[in-house]
Amino acid sequence: MGSDSSPKKWNLKEQRNTYLRWFSLADEDGDGRLTGNDALKFFAMSNLSKPELKQVWAIADSKRQGYLGFYEFMTAMQLVSLAQAGNEISQDTISNADLERLQPPTMEGLAKKLKKHSGSKGESAIVACHPAESPIPASWFNSKSGKKIPLKSVTSIVDGLKKSYIEKLRPLEKTYQFQDFVSPLLTSSDFDAKPMVMLLGQYSTGKTTFIKHLLKTSYPGAHIGPEPTTDRFVVITSGPDERCIPGNTIAVQADMPYSGLSSFGTAFLSKFECSQMPHPLLEHVTFVDTPGVLSGEKQRTQRSYDFTGVTSWFAAKCDLILLLFDPHKLDISDEFKRVIGSLRGHDDKIRIVLNKADQVDAQQLMRVYGALLWSLGKVLNTPEVMRVYIGSFNDKSIRETAAGPLGMELFQKEQDDLLSDLNDIPKKACDRRINEFVKRARAAKVHAHIVSHLKKEMPALMGKAKAQQKLLDSLDEQFAKVQKELHLPPGDFPSVEEYRELLSSYNFDKFEKLRPKMVQGVDDMLAYDIPELLKKFRNPYD
Repeated sequence: MGSDSSPKKWNLKEQRNTYLRWFSLADEDGDGRLTGNDALKFFAMSNLSKPELKQVWAIADSKRQGYLGFYEFMTAMQLVSLAQAGNEISQDTISNADLERLQPPTMEGLAKKLKKHSGSKGESAIVACHPAESPIPASWFNSKSGKKIPLKSVTSIVDGLKKSYIEKLRPLEKTYQFQDFVSPLLTSSDFDAKPMVMLLGQYSTGKTTFIKHLLKTSYPGAHIGPEPTTDRFVVITSGPDERCIPGNTIAVQADMPYSGLSSFGTAFLSKFECSQMPHPLLEHVTFVDTPGVLSGEKQRTQRSYDFTGVTSWFAAKCDLILLLFDPHKLDISDEFKRVIGSLRGHDDKIRIVLNKADQVDAQQLMRVYGALLWSLGKVLNTPEVMRVYIGSFNDKSIRETAAGPLGMELFQKEQDDLLSDLNDIPKKACDRRINEFVKRARAAKVHAHIVSHLKKEMPALMGKAKAQQKLLDSLDEQFAKVQKELHLPPGDFPSVEEYRELLSSYNFDKFEKLRPKMVQGVDDMLAYDIPELLKKFRNPYD
């Protein structure tokens, strides 16, 4: 099928129908996902070189999912068409192209194959076949632990992670009660969830305004003011209409990754809601707006739920955590310090935002910036300096009288850098998911060793209560013993104090003995299965 040389327009519906027929032909198993092997055969008809097709795939599969859905396939075909016309294959080329005048690429032998394909499959069947992706069914997560999943069902990196979790990691977690100590068992929606960005800060630092600024509109249930206005955790996500969904409803929805929040009880769920609205940005990322961290006893005594525990839960799920400050609220209270402490282990996700920076002049801003870094240095136990974005992230124009010409330029560059960081989130989502999965597997393995070691140290008959108390008192020594015996990295071990508190309510004698075969299965998964999965779903032209 050749491309028309005339620059006539063809509307989106015509493009969609044409590419839908092509996609139906290329997607041989009809699962709505074009994997590497399918793409190699179909893209070869374009007669582009291997390096060119490698670049086409890299841009189309920007999220590194390991397959192309229908819309990614459309992007790939548009890039092929641009490349055949002599254009450079890049994201900028397709962003600046007039796609309404861009004709389909020339695909050698495609017309003949389409004719044959249409003969074997009715025309109405092809048009009706909107390629809806068919991931591993959520019901598989509810079935018997360790269930074997057929290899042919795995058509993406995320599917492969689900398979490894169900077959190897979840049985270990259940055996050693990992869900009671560290994190609830994962569900299908945890793997399929969109990337999340959480905003934390003291009240009136501009968290809600920041989200409104990015969306360029308000969202259902948003309240903005100088007093502590946001009194609940609000998840802002995409949906067909504008509405607020109560927390208890979200926690039981199987297609949403918030079932783990049920463990914080009704007191928290009544202060949790989902704000849903149609928005192009929310198709790719979800925002989490949080209540302002209060100072003094109010934070601990007037919250009816574990605020620090909730932020820690969200931190594990989020792809980016923004800590917001403003020039007049640099003091980090003990409560805010505790909240920042709950982000332990997620340092790579944290970004600092000095908001409302146009409220002070250039000289004051320099001093404020230095004071902020000094305050953070005492809270964030890291030798590296955190990246701090300076700006005024709201819909009002920057106060030039305070900022001055240099400040205006600085704020614009800082805003561009932060937006660039946010734009990269969907592209890095799959890598982040792998990272979090491996982190979880290592934590589960260490937990199994700790629990089984405590069980082994218990006496067979007499003096069990005394022995358990002795083990609790010397828990740091027990951790060191496990680490030394098994040559485990100290960085994989949890906080001694937190574990001591959790373990105090358990009977060590009831814990399971170590099952070497189960632990070996997780080791094999980390050493062989995941590297093999990444190799299988890498760019097919590598």
